[in-house]
Amino acid sequence: MKNKKIFDFWQLALVMLIAATTGALASWSILEFSKPDTNQLIKQFYDTELAVHVSPHTIRKQIMAGNLEVTLVDLRSQQEYEREHVKGAINIPTYRDPDHPAYYDKDRIVTSFAALPKNKEVVVYCYSMPCMTGRKIGKLLSDNGIYVKHLGIGWNEWRYFWKLWNHEHEWNTTKAEDYITKGTTP
Repeated sequence: MKNKKIFDFWQLALVMLIAATTGALASWSILEFSKPDTNQLIKQFYDTELAVHVSPHTIRKQIMAGNLEVTLVDLRSQQEYEREHVKGAINIPTYRDPDHPAYYDKDRIVTSFAALPKNKEVVVYCYSMPCMTGRKIGKLLSDNGIYVKHLGIGWNEWRYFWKLWNHEHEWNTTKAEDYITKGTTP
């Protein structure tokens, strides 16, 4: 009886070892063979870029034509928005003032975006291209089932670095001032 128990123990141990090895090999092969190759990664990158970013040229041309086809949202503080903003942009401030973010005010931000017209895409911009505000708010909104796009530049590039993102042949025919307004209305 004692020999049978020892045999049963080793039999069980062998079965468990085989099962664990088989499971590990299966998991490894699934993970190894499902890794995207470089070309797949490149495709995913461009699919994401095209899904998220909107060209400032497109927005500028729509403003020039008097037909802004998106809801453009300035995420800077109300104070900064009122001083100057892109023509046609509305303000949903994510900053209390120029120095203090209001990210904690999630309900107000989500509710404000949820109330926007559903028949237009929403495009956000903040301070500059590397500014994380638009990305943080985009993440907050997508976590709440609201999806926004991101203007390829921020306020600073729109206002102060016009030549950076406009085509060279447009430098003498367009001026930032023609696409900027002041006050509380778009």
